[in-house]
Amino acid sequence: MAIRRRRIESLVRELLTTYKVSAAPVPVERLAKAHGARIFYQSLEDDMSGFLYRDNASAVIGVNTHHAPVRQNFTAAHELGHLLLHDQEQLHVDHGFRVRLRDDVSSQGTDEAEREANLFAASLLMPKEFLEADLASEESVDLLDDGLLCDLARKYGVSTQALVNRLKNLGYIQE
Repeated sequence: MAIRRRRIESLVRELLTTYKVSAAPVPVERLAKAHGARIFYQSLEDDMSGFLYRDNASAVIGVNTHHAPVRQNFTAAHELGHLLLHDQEQLHVDHGFRVRLRDDVSSQGTDEAEREANLFAASLLMPKEFLEADLASEESVDLLDDGLLCDLARKYGVSTQALVNRLKNLGYIQE
């Protein structure tokens, strides 16, 4: 199964339009609630980022309070991505987010689902159209411009690392 990039970007645009979200930060809790999920912030094992539990009537997203607020925000959006994109499991637990493309998770067949949930979270928290508007007056994005990157990360409620990854994926930053 290939990662469904177009489907994810389309779903994010649909969510933002339907729920009239026109500026950052994106209200992840409101979107989760609209899809029958409640988000609980609680103390979890340190290596556990979050989880999604669902039954026929509702869903619960758990987010680890031991992690930084920006990580918690990304985790909530990531688990919402699993809810909307992957209906195979009643319980899904994330033990940290993997960055490598090949590891023991990918050999279990769950790597693509994790990558899709990560793409969903990044796309939802940092919508392409919002970033385009914020960067319209910039000639280029410099990785050494801590001021711009920190300001944008704060505005979107994400880490600078997540922001830089999103900007790379959108072509704003060349490696």
